[in-house]
Amino acid sequence: MRIGILTQPLNNNYGGLLQNYALQKVLRQFEHEVHTINIKNRETSKFRRLASILIKSTQRLLGQNVRLRTWPNIKESELISHNTSQFVRNKIITTDIITKKVDASLLRDYNFDAYIVGSDQVWRPKYSPQLPTYFLDFLEHNPDVKKIAYAASFGVDHWEFTKNQTAEFKKLIKLFDAVSVREDSGVELCKKHFDIEAIHLLDPTMLLTKDDYISIVEKENIKESLGNLFTYILDSSKEKNIIVDNIANNCNLKPFSVMQSKRFSDKDRKGIDDCVFPPVEQWIRGFMDAEFVVTDSFHGTVFSILFNKPFISIANKSRGITRFKSLLKLFQLEDRLVIPKESFNVNNIKKIDFLEINNILLKEKEKSISFLRNQLN
Repeated sequence: MRIGILTQPLNNNYGGLLQNYALQKVLRQFEHEVHTINIKNRETSKFRRLASILIKSTQRLLGQNVRLRTWPNIKESELISHNTSQFVRNKIITTDIITKKVDASLLRDYNFDAYIVGSDQVWRPKYSPQLPTYFLDFLEHNPDVKKIAYAASFGVDHWEFTKNQTAEFKKLIKLFDAVSVREDSGVELCKKHFDIEAIHLLDPTMLLTKDDYISIVEKENIKESLGNLFTYILDSSKEKNIIVDNIANNCNLKPFSVMQSKRFSDKDRKGIDDCVFPPVEQWIRGFMDAEFVVTDSFHGTVFSILFNKPFISIANKSRGITRFKSLLKLFQLEDRLVIPKESFNVNNIKKIDFLEINNILLKEKEKSISFLRNQLN
């Protein structure tokens, strides 16, 4: 069977790249032919760029130390994404790049027998560049292809769609052959707003084993990490730094990170090299070498569980706390969620029974694999 996957654009998000890699790998193990539909965000319009420069110029006149241009040009973007783009080229099979609204004509040459929407926050308005596309609006009048949602995520436990969007997407989702979501709250949202029965399944990254990921690292001869306390923090803050210091001091661990040292918009960056994302394999190596993980990332939490590493997950409200709560509840690890600005002491953290965790993972993995097999059979 020829399958097209619709997920978030393949940019510099390690978890986003690896969930797509994992889903492709599993589907190819079923002997399907798989492509990820390579959607790219449109570049910032000239009007928005001009407006931004005018605002920054005004801020400078008022004495603020800001950069006039906060977005990279094409060449700078290529440098920033060099390592992550290489991972996509080498590890993920994609269609040609699509920069406009997806329609059936753009994908006619691929002749897909089935489309899978997911995973990641494909159903969250603030993150999806073409929201109707992720409800397969371009296939509305094509009953001959399979339409499946695998571990699709709303990202939050409350409804973010407008009244018109709800009506449109309710009609479209009823055309799906099967719908699964990544969070338990997604099951309730589908029932309440779309009047459909969805099933709660694992993020695709959890369909592979730890050894599957280690083999990726070993093929690239990635150097050992420069520490043993892996900190994967997407949104740095004073409160999060205090938590890291608390764990480092109390557990006698050396923190290290695998992230770009600066964002392109940071006023204190020294050059484009500060903004380059390290290789995906180096990020995976971080979990291999860690004795403890501190993260505010959903996939940082996922890989801590996969690699059986003691960890804490710092709640990240802007990116969606629901995802953390659902995942941790599934594995009976709710106590690993830490709320910033609340008192924290690493000595109060209980030891994780990874034998029980792995039993839960195996059971949920079998359920998720069976869903895919049955729907694509």
